[in-house]
Amino acid sequence: MHIAGMASNRGRNLLHVADQEPGGAVLDVVLTNEADAPVLEGAAERGIATEVVERDADEPRERHERRILQRLSGYDVDLVCLDGYMRILTGTFLEAAPTTLNVHPSLLPSFPGMDAHEQVLAAGVAVTGCTVHVVDETVDGGPIVTQEPVAVYDDDDVDDLKQRVLDEAEFTAYPRAVKWFAEDRVEVDREAGEVSVAGDDGGRFPSRRVASADRDRTLRYGENPHQAAAVYAEGTDGGASVVAADQLNEGAKALSYNNYNDADGAVNLVKEFDEPGAAVIKHTNPAGCATADDIATAYADALATDPMSAFGGIVALNRECDAATASSITESFKEVVAAPGYTDAALDVLGESEDLRVLDVGDIDGPAGSLVEADLVGGRLVQERDRQSPTADDLDVVTDREPTDVQVESMLFAWRTIKHVKSNAIVFADGTETVGVGMGQVSRVDAVRLAAMKADEHAEGKDAEGAVMASDAFFPFPDGIEVAAEAGIEAVVQPGGSVNDDDVVEAANAHGMAMAFTGQRAFKH
Repeated sequence: MHIAGMASNRGRNLLHVADQEPGGAVLDVVLTNEADAPVLEGAAERGIATEVVERDADEPRERHERRILQRLSGYDVDLVCLDGYMRILTGTFLEAAPTTLNVHPSLLPSFPGMDAHEQVLAAGVAVTGCTVHVVDETVDGGPIVTQEPVAVYDDDDVDDLKQRVLDEAEFTAYPRAVKWFAEDRVEVDREAGEVSVAGDDGGRFPSRRVASADRDRTLRYGENPHQAAAVYAEGTDGGASVVAADQLNEGAKALSYNNYNDADGAVNLVKEFDEPGAAVIKHTNPAGCATADDIATAYADALATDPMSAFGGIVALNRECDAATASSITESFKEVVAAPGYTDAALDVLGESEDLRVLDVGDIDGPAGSLVEADLVGGRLVQERDRQSPTADDLDVVTDREPTDVQVESMLFAWRTIKHVKSNAIVFADGTETVGVGMGQVSRVDAVRLAAMKADEHAEGKDAEGAVMASDAFFPFPDGIEVAAEAGIEAVVQPGGSVNDDDVVEAANAHGMAMAFTGQRAFKH
C-alpha cells in the first residue's frame, strides 16, 4: 500500500508510520500547505518526496484542493493520511482522493476541535486517548476506525497530556489503522457511517487488548535495590490473591517485589490440592510441597524436603493456620506465610516474629483462571494457565511393571507439583510429599542429578529410595533413567513423545521401574 501524507506542522505521526511501514505500507509523499512546516525536513531525511501547496490569499478552498489533487496525481497512492493538517477538507478533495484518514487527540465524539486536551482537563475525566477516523466534510467527524485510551492524572497539564497521548495512543493507533488497510481488512460504509474490520474480534485472545490497573503501592525496590518498582492491582480475579491479601501483622515491613512474586507462586501451588496442603517456596521454586490429613503434618512434610533451602523462604497453606503449624513455621526464619485464615492462637505465635509477614489471602477454591502474562521488549506474551489435572485413567503405562495404587497417587501429586517448578524440572515424591526437587536446569539429566542430591543430602527423614520421579517433559535419552535408578527411583511419570521413547522405556524395564506417560508436558519458564 502506498500512502500520501498531509500535514501542516511536524507530522510526527506520518514520520512514525514511515519508519514503521505497518503492513508493508510505504509513505510515498508528504504534502504540506505551509512552506516552513518541520515535517518537510523529517521527510527529506527519510528520502520521502515532498510537495508544498500553500493556499493563496482569498483562494477558495475548493480551488486549493484541486491544486493539491493535481500535485498528488503524480503519485499512485492508495490511502491519504492526515496529521495535523489544519484545514477542513471539502467534497472536492474527498470525492476525488482515496480513502482519507485522520487522527484526533481525544476519544471522539467527545472533545472535538483544536483544543481537545484543554477540554479533557477542564472536564476532569479520568481517561482520554485518540481516534483514527475516516475523514468527511465535518469537523472531526466520519466513521471511526480505531481508538486507543490513555489515563489522565491529577497533576497533568496540557503539555503532559499532549505528549502522552502522542506516545501512548497515536503512535499505536495510527499504524494499526494503516496496517488494517494495507492488509485489505477494512470496509467503509460511508452512508451508514460505519467501519468494519475483519478479524478485529474478542474472545479469550482478542485482536487488541486494553488493560487497566491501579497502582496499589510503591515498593521499596524491585528485584534488586537499584531497581524502582510498584505493584498494580487489577481487581478482576476474585480468587485468593497476594495482591489483595490483608497483612495481619501491621508492625512488620511491607512485602518486597520478590516477596510478592514468591508468595504468588506459593499460593498458586497449594491451590492445586483439595487435601490439606503446604508449600515452601524459594525464588519461585518449591523447596518442598506436601499434602496430608492435617495442615501441620503437610507443612512438616514439605519443610523436611529441603529445610536448608527453606531458610528465608515463603510458606503457603491451603487451610487455616493453627497454632501448631504456626509454631513449626517460626522455628526457622521465613519471609512470608500466606494462608486462607489464622486462628487467634496462631496469630499470637506468628506475631512474635518481627520480620515475618502474615498474609490472609482469602478463600482458596482451586487454580486461578486468569491468563498468564510475561513482558517482552516491545510486547507481551499471554497464555492460559496450566490447569491440567490428570487422573489415574489419563495415565498410559508403557512398561512391563505396573505402578501400584500408591505410586499412581504419587505420580498425580508430583505432576501437580511439577507444573510449578521452573524447567527443566524433576520432582521426586514419596506418597504425597516431595523428597527432592531439581529445577531450572538446561540439561534434564542434570535436573535428575540435582533432585537426587537434594533427596540424599538435604531431605530429613526421607530419601529417594522407592520414590516416584516426575519429569515436566520427555526424556530425550535413557541417561536420566539411569541416574534415577541409581538414586532408588522405582516409578516414573513423564509426558512421553521423544523419538527415543523406546530406548527410555527399555531402560526403565531393565531397572524394573514402572513408567506412565501423561501425553502432556508441563513446562514452566
